[in-house]
Amino acid sequence: MNALIIGGSGGIGQAFVEHFLEQSNIEQIHATYHQRLPEHSDPRIQWHQVDVTREADIENLCAQVDGIDFCINAVGMLHDDVHGPEKSTRQIDADYFFKSMAVNALPTLLLAKHMVPHFKHKRPAIFATVSARVGSIEENYLGGWYSYRASKAALNMLLKTLSIEWKRSLPNVTVAALHPGTTNTRLSSPFHKNVPSDQLFEPAQSVSYMMQVIGHLAPQHSGKFWSFDGEVLPW
Repeated sequence: MNALIIGGSGGIGQAFVEHFLEQSNIEQIHATYHQRLPEHSDPRIQWHQVDVTREADIENLCAQVDGIDFCINAVGMLHDDVHGPEKSTRQIDADYFFKSMAVNALPTLLLAKHMVPHFKHKRPAIFATVSARVGSIEENYLGGWYSYRASKAALNMLLKTLSIEWKRSLPNVTVAALHPGTTNTRLSSPFHKNVPSDQLFEPAQSVSYMMQVIGHLAPQHSGKFWSFDGEVLPW
C-alpha cells in the first residue's frame, strides 16, 4: 500500500508520516514540504517540494506518484506573521481572507482534480483532509475567526461535493473531512491558553485518533465530517 501526505513537514503531517512508517504493509510514502527538506533516512519516503496553492506544482506531484491508497492533506493556516483570527469585521483584510482560502480550501480541490488516475486501481482508498470543527456552520455559537471558519467551511463543502461525484466515478474511494482536536502545533500554539491540558493533543496522539477513525471507514461512509473521537460532525 502507498500513502501520499500533503504537508508532511508540518506538525500533524509529520506525525502522519511517522505513523505510516510504523506500518509494515506500507510500501512507499510520498510526502510534501514547502521550504525545508525534512530529515528522514527511511528509503520508503520520497519527498516532494510543493507549493500547494499552485496547480502546476500539484499536477507535477501527481505525475510522480502511482497507486495511492491513502491521500491525506494536512496543510492548514490559522494565522500568519501579520494576521491572526479576526475577532470582528473591523479586522477583515481582503488579501488575508483570500490567502486563507488558497491554503485551506483550494489545495484539496486541486488534488482531487489530478489524483483521479491514481485511484483507479479499484482497491478501497481514502482521500481525506484535516479540517476543523470551527468550520461547522451549525456549531458556530461564538462568532469571530471569519477567514478561518469560512475557509474550513468551504473545504468541507468541497469534500462533500467531491464525495457525490466520486460515488459515481470512483466508488472505491472514501472521502472524509477530519477534525483533529486541538493539537500542539505551530498553527494553534498561540491559542492554547484556555485549553484544558487533557484536551490538548500532541500530533502523534491526534494522528493516532484520526487513523482509528480512518480504519473504520468504507465507501458507504464517504462524504462525512469526522471528529477525532469518531463523532460525525454537522456541516
